[in-house]
Amino acid sequence: MAEMMIESPDEVVAFLKAQHNLIEDMFDEVLHASDPQAREEPFVKLRQLLAVHETAEEMIVHPRVRREADAGDAIVDDRLTEEHQAKELLSQIEQLDIASQEFVDEITKLRDAVLDHARQEESEEFPVLSRKLDDDDLKRMGTAVRAAEAIAPTRPHPGVESAKLNFAVGPFASMLDRARDLIGQAFG
Repeated sequence: MAEMMIESPDEVVAFLKAQHNLIEDMFDEVLHASDPQAREEPFVKLRQLLAVHETAEEMIVHPRVRREADAGDAIVDDRLTEEHQAKELLSQIEQLDIASQEFVDEITKLRDAVLDHARQEESEEFPVLSRKLDDDDLKRMGTAVRAAEAIAPTRPHPGVESAKLNFAVGPFASMLDRARDLIGQAFG
């Protein structure tokens, strides 16, 4: 996972926007792979980044938006619904034959949903943070997001979309996911 971490910028909004751009590029890499088997490695990296990225937003960003925005609950509830749907779809995609047309169709659907979700965050949540927080707070949140990503599960866990559930279930799920990832790498 370390190779997928974005080292800069330091403040949370710019960091997450850079990750949104990286996620878009990674979807393109999966969808434009030279052959179906070449999809596997970029798909695994994409799945991992999506999982840690969403977990960090659920733990750090969404709770802050709830507190800072007048309509924070409504904004965050909409994003959590989108995140749950994306996790469900990603879990289903993991079960598909990576060489199948169904995989391509479903990953295309996921790409559209994830990019729309990112646009919603960038237009509804990120401006709240930029407006309400000073530079030091934004940098502290960036540090917190990186820390959350470092310990986050690497696979989707539909139903674990709240900060409380991520703090309660996340470390155990992360340990299992990371062990599963290592075993998968060892045995191909």
